[in-house]
This record gives sequence, structure tokens and C-alpha cells, in this order.
Amino acid sequence: MQLVKPWYDPKEYKRIRIDEAKIKLELAKRFLSEGLIRNAAGKAFQAWKALVAALAVDRRDELSKVFSGKVRLRGGRRERVDRVDWVIAVMPTSYLKDVAMIIGGRVDLLTDKALWIYQYQYNGPDPERVLSPYGDDDSARRDIETLIRGGMEDILRSIGQ
Repeated sequence: MQLVKPWYDPKEYKRIRIDEAKIKLELAKRFLSEGLIRNAAGKAFQAWKALVAALAVDRRDELSKVFSGKVRLRGGRRERVDRVDWVIAVMPTSYLKDVAMIIGGRVDLLTDKALWIYQYQYNGPDPERVLSPYGDDDSARRDIETLIRGGMEDILRSIGQ
């Protein structure tokens, strides 16, 4: 299935991103149950990004004040789209915190945890906490579980998903 662009059909884009979040969330849970903590971290982070992108659709007007202007799409087309729509579609990790702050509430707070988990995914545990905020896998596991159970599952329930 191809991802619909948010500038063509925002409602369908949101639905697909919520479905993506659910699928990756289930994979993260499965990896956790099998002791694959870094793999679970990666899927939990991907699920979080998809969920934030879905929630961003409803905050497009607010986001457009921060992400203004146009961007040219790469590839065969010479199409230009609003920068805010590009941010919602791509949801770059470097913009995730900015978007989450506009969405606010638990999304903002849990995005911090998601970004720590993302860092752990690439660097693994680090007892000196130079390369990773987690000194061991068990600490990372607890935060991944918090992001999943205290974050994504609750937010998906609250939006009727």
C-alpha cells in the first residue's frame, strides 16, 4: 500500500499513519517479549513517529506558523508543496520535538522519552552514559514499555483507534 500524501488527502494519510503506528507497536511488543530490546526500541520509535505524524494532521494550521514556505519535492516531479505538509509527511527526527511541542501535553513529554530510546537503539547500553542515556538494557526496556503502554496505547484509545 502506498502512503497517501497529506496534501492530497489528510484524512486518509492520518488513517494510514495510525495503522502504521499500530503495526510497529505490535512488532515492538513482540521484540520486547523475545528479549530483543534494541529492535524493540527501533520499532517503538518508528511507531511513535508515525503516531505524531498522524496527530500533526489535526494541528496543521498551528504547525504552518512554524513551518512556513514551500519546498520542492525531489524525484521526477517538479512539484512544490507547503513546508508544513512536507514536515507532516516526512516527520524528520530533527523536527519531531518541535512538532510535539505544538501538539503539546503527553505527546510532548513522551517525545523526549522516544528520542532517548532512539539514541539507545543506535548506541546500545552504555554504563558511562556517554553514547547512550541507558546504562543497561533493563533501563531501556522500562522506558520502551512506558512509551508503549503509558503513551501510544493510551493515545490510540483516546482518539478511538
